[in-house]
Amino acid sequence: MAARNTARKRAFQILFEADQRGTDVLTVLADWVRHSRSDTRQPPVSEYTMELVEGYAEHERRIDDLISQYAVGWTLDRMPVVDRNILRLGAYELVWVDGTPDAVVLDEAVQLAKEFSTDESPSFVNGLLGRFKDLKPSLRRDEA
Repeated sequence: MAARNTARKRAFQILFEADQRGTDVLTVLADWVRHSRSDTRQPPVSEYTMELVEGYAEHERRIDDLISQYAVGWTLDRMPVVDRNILRLGAYELVWVDGTPDAVVLDEAVQLAKEFSTDESPSFVNGLLGRFKDLKPSLRRDEA
């Protein structure tokens, strides 16, 4: 599943870049796709990366509301940018993607936090996404 791992990492990077630039994630995704097609030095954007970014974009407001509601002691704006975007990606995949086991989503998100964020971030990400996993049936129902 190295391909899915890479796809998640690229999706995270796209969400992070959009957040940093203050622009729409779909615009950044289109930029990445265009660059990968016009410059052979750029890695291709996989189908799964596109699915993750587009899925997040579709549920962006609900995902940010969930993170804000359940992140005890943290507002979305005060949260480290890396953690915020790992949580966004993980929340989308956990709640709305049925083909990936929950344990894999949590593990991959924690690995991203270990690689890109602070020493405290893996446990924060694991705890919040674990809460979403427990609440998953009601979270999907609440959106309907």
